[in-house]
Amino acid sequence: MSSEPEIQPPTTETPDESGEKISKKAAKKEAAKLEKMRRRQEQEEAARKTASLSLEDESSSRNYGDVTLTELQSTADPKAGKWREAVEGMKWTNVSELAEEIAGSEVLIRGRVHTNRPVSNKLGFVILRQSGFTVQCVVTESKERNVSVNMVKFLKQLSGESFVDVIGVVVLPKEPVTGTTQQVEIQVRKVYCVNSALQKLPLNVEDAARSEADIQAGKPGANQDTRLNNRVIDLRTPANQAIFRIQCHVQIAFREFLLSKGFLEIHTPKLIAGSSEGGAAVFRLEYKGQPACLAQSPQLHKQMAICGDLERVFEVGAVYRAEDSFTHRHLCEFIGLDVEMAIHKHYSEVMDIVGELFPFIFTKLEERCSKELEAIRKQYPFQPLKFLPKTLTIPFAEGIQMLKEAGVEADPLGDLNTEVERKLGQLVLEKYNTEFYILHRYPSAVRPFYTMPCADDSNYSNSFDVFIRGEEIISGAQRVHDPELLKEQAIRFGIDVDTIKTYIDSFRYGAPPHGGFGVGLERVVMLFCGLNNIRKTSLFPRDPLRLAP
Repeated sequence: MSSEPEIQPPTTETPDESGEKISKKAAKKEAAKLEKMRRRQEQEEAARKTASLSLEDESSSRNYGDVTLTELQSTADPKAGKWREAVEGMKWTNVSELAEEIAGSEVLIRGRVHTNRPVSNKLGFVILRQSGFTVQCVVTESKERNVSVNMVKFLKQLSGESFVDVIGVVVLPKEPVTGTTQQVEIQVRKVYCVNSALQKLPLNVEDAARSEADIQAGKPGANQDTRLNNRVIDLRTPANQAIFRIQCHVQIAFREFLLSKGFLEIHTPKLIAGSSEGGAAVFRLEYKGQPACLAQSPQLHKQMAICGDLERVFEVGAVYRAEDSFTHRHLCEFIGLDVEMAIHKHYSEVMDIVGELFPFIFTKLEERCSKELEAIRKQYPFQPLKFLPKTLTIPFAEGIQMLKEAGVEADPLGDLNTEVERKLGQLVLEKYNTEFYILHRYPSAVRPFYTMPCADDSNYSNSFDVFIRGEEIISGAQRVHDPELLKEQAIRFGIDVDTIKTYIDSFRYGAPPHGGFGVGLERVVMLFCGLNNIRKTSLFPRDPLRLAP
């Protein structure tokens, strides 16, 4: 019996590299092996790149980073950290000093991050700000300059208002830089964060620096309460930086002029037993079991200094007024510029000092603070103050007559309110072309108890006020140096004479005729710069509603 041959199922064979045929299953196995090998090679290549990047970062990582607390604790170790090593032996350059003349120089600067504008992983722009001056810093990834991608990333994550130290080269940009005060750039070589600010701040400096025109155009701004509640940030604006530099220069010029005239600077107590001005606007407190108050002025003690033969004195110091005045020009605490001097013949001698002193101050501000005035004007536009070389002096009665002729009624024996003062200022400007003038011989009823009455009419006094832009800034007068008349007037003003006994007694030991004046520093700066609120010129204002910050 014959049998059929066995039929085998067909097979698919694939030639291998040697030309021999292999099965489909074996081919799949070989393909999987090759794929596994390819993936392993990719992983190894990636690892090699990562290792290479790590080595790059290791060599350049000392060029950037956060400064450690140890380095900032005034350590004597020059190798306490990478920042300390980088800045050792270098001198800081102020941002204001960065100019074309030092192009090509390597500098070390410190400033706040004003704006941070990353462009890519390899390029970023940061504007640093120092005391109102700004400069653009450019960081570009570069192996030649040892600036890594990670350094660019570090710069990118810096928050606004953080303090940063930058070491770099001053260069001239190809195109003029807009938005900075300095017209050069810094090519960054090293950057260190000295102190970082919160990512989100309660007040943005750029918003606080907006002008009224910018806000009306739709740009974000900040109201006064928000700014004052966050004053430490608000003070960083260019206008505020300028305001308090001008305030400083007012004091410098004030001292400079008076010292040249033979005046002596003194310091009087601010804790006193009785009211120095009379009235209810006094802060009362207990002083070791005795009633006391904060001085409303240095009035009593500067007069006592004259009685002590100091002859011509002045003071710059705090003044306290507990009045509930919710106006644009009143504060409960301010800095008083006070002057007192012996008089030879007439109280006009005091007015002569005022008439020379303030034009001197105004002129010095114009000469020494042009950049500051421009910074203020950019946010708060104003016209330069008009004043005469020889200060205009007008009797009070003449001022009343000018108002009457203009259709404004004013009490000839009363005080002028704010609206009437402004109207008179407008009339004086139109007639005499000055915004600074003296109005003298005020009614006695509106002056303090120590003011000397006029010899020819006791309804009026040997006193004066001084005005800038239609607002009163100075009160002055000849003082009563007769102890009996002084006592009589104090009683008439409701002052307990026992609380000012030592003051009255000082005139019983021989006292020269004398007079003086006082002015609020903040009000002078406010009106000279044409600002609309005295809180702008007080570093940390104190008014009836504000005791912090």
